[in-house]
Amino acid sequence: MAYIEPQYDKSGNITHYRLFTSNRYDYKGRQIRKTQMWWPKDKNISQRKMKQEALKAAFEFEEKLEQGYQYDENQTFAEYAQYVMDLKERNGLAPTTLERYQGLLERINGAIGHMKLKDIRPQHLNQFYKDLAEYGVREDTSRARPRRILAKKLKALEIPKYQIAEKCHVSQSTLNAAIRGDTVRMETAKGISEALGYDISDLFTPEENTNPLSAKTILEHHRLISTIFAQADKELLIPYNPAAKATPPKVKKHKVESFQPEDMEDIVSTLQNAPLKWKAMSYVLIDTGCRRGELMGLQWKHIDFDKGTMMIEQALLYTKEKGVYVGPPKNGQPRAVYLAPESLDVLRKWHKEQLRIRMKNGLIWKDTGFIFTKDDGTPMHPDSITDWLGKFSKAEDLPHIHPHLFRHTAASTMIANGIDLVTTAAELGHTDATTTAKIYAHQIAKARAAAAGVRAGVFATIRKAE
Repeated sequence: MAYIEPQYDKSGNITHYRLFTSNRYDYKGRQIRKTQMWWPKDKNISQRKMKQEALKAAFEFEEKLEQGYQYDENQTFAEYAQYVMDLKERNGLAPTTLERYQGLLERINGAIGHMKLKDIRPQHLNQFYKDLAEYGVREDTSRARPRRILAKKLKALEIPKYQIAEKCHVSQSTLNAAIRGDTVRMETAKGISEALGYDISDLFTPEENTNPLSAKTILEHHRLISTIFAQADKELLIPYNPAAKATPPKVKKHKVESFQPEDMEDIVSTLQNAPLKWKAMSYVLIDTGCRRGELMGLQWKHIDFDKGTMMIEQALLYTKEKGVYVGPPKNGQPRAVYLAPESLDVLRKWHKEQLRIRMKNGLIWKDTGFIFTKDDGTPMHPDSITDWLGKFSKAEDLPHIHPHLFRHTAASTMIANGIDLVTTAAELGHTDATTTAKIYAHQIAKARAAAAGVRAGVFATIRKAE
């Protein structure tokens, strides 16, 4: 039953009403009361009219409760968003995805986090998406450039670089990059500065990026907002999902890029002079099309030199909170792939070289079992191969190389050579062939066109006769 209770000001005038409903009972048979404050929209409304509208609002309140809508008048979007993040974390959301969501939420909460969940409308979201496309909204200082004084400070320590790198919790290659003056991640800059006992501003200069966000990134914000409101809709906290009625920017579908055969010939030829570790890493990426995290997560126990196979059952991942850690492959399913003789050969050579490095470093070596490690045997940052390939391609005047381009090239090569989608999906570690078909639709269309040409060969005799 719904009823109302008048609320008075200091002069004894009714200013608003408290709405009550108590037609529900708990498991002990006790009546459950729900309340909600109601204020008239018109300040000049008569007392009688105010009471009538309050009673109407009370019955609407009761009706919504009966339908399952339980509004929390004070719950903000930011509060509910954090509840959803906690819920997803408990349900096993990958830490890397959770960190990405939390990063997006910082910008989202800055715009609508203070608003009550039930008050947000499609117009608010459309304005937010418009603002994200404005110049200067990014304010991204995620990277920092080393100042010249850093190299001088490190040289003054008069200790080996590997010991400095260990003290700073970074790889020696990352430390060398900072010494050269290359930009590094902000967390890396903070780690080096703290380890050396300096303020970050003493040794590094933040690099600001104020360019507008891309349509793809704006769409990421929209999808997260939609996910949060979808949960609220599922829990019957809101009458509809405003994100479903908003208008995010459209993202143009780009053709998946891959290397041409002549490009791959140049890359493989140039890799012959690369350091053995990086050559081995590149060969595995080219040969198998595995993801970079899967590459970095490989251990020697995953290689069967006799059978020529490699087992992919884990990935090396990174978040600011956890650092570098071992997690499952993206689809959560292990898979075995065959390696080319050339890949097996370079891995054997790298195995011998790593044993030599292990003997040389003695007590500082940590036996982690990983194939690709820092100089002390500990796992490398998953981004290491991306950084190295980018610099390698630039230095050797090659097309820009990103690990994922090797993956796309492997997929395109299989499809072009008639490998069926199910097998291609299994080799790439896709959950099912549908994913493969969506990503590589262009390559599949080319393969089908080629197939049509082959079929048309039956008419060759007629063509000659004509």
